[in-house]
Amino acid sequence: MNSGFDDFLTLEVNHLDVDVLTGIYSEETHLPQPLRISIRAKLKIADHYEPDTPLSRSKNYMDLKHAATTALPEGQHFTLIEAVADHIIETIFLQDDKVSHVEVKIVKLALSEKGEEIGITMGRGRR
Repeated sequence: MNSGFDDFLTLEVNHLDVDVLTGIYSEETHLPQPLRISIRAKLKIADHYEPDTPLSRSKNYMDLKHAATTALPEGQHFTLIEAVADHIIETIFLQDDKVSHVEVKIVKLALSEKGEEIGITMGRGRR
């Protein structure tokens, strides 16, 4: 009996605080703005994971962290945070062909006054 649910595997890295040159403020001050970045990457799932299944059957979480931190070009100004999200997504697709979909959430911390989260979520499937 098909319950209507497909098997899935999503790797997540949440709430990475990263300073990025973005927006009009950075353009004027040449100072980075704090962004809180969360990433969800959907992978092709194995039929089953045994205790000794190698990491190559999944993905290293640190690859996701790398895409949102050290893989962002230093000194590059991104006018839109959408461009930051796109760069992260492209990096993850290039890292691993097992990744079928990537979702990136970016919160502009400088805009929040009472803990609210203001920003975007972008998702792209592999083309």
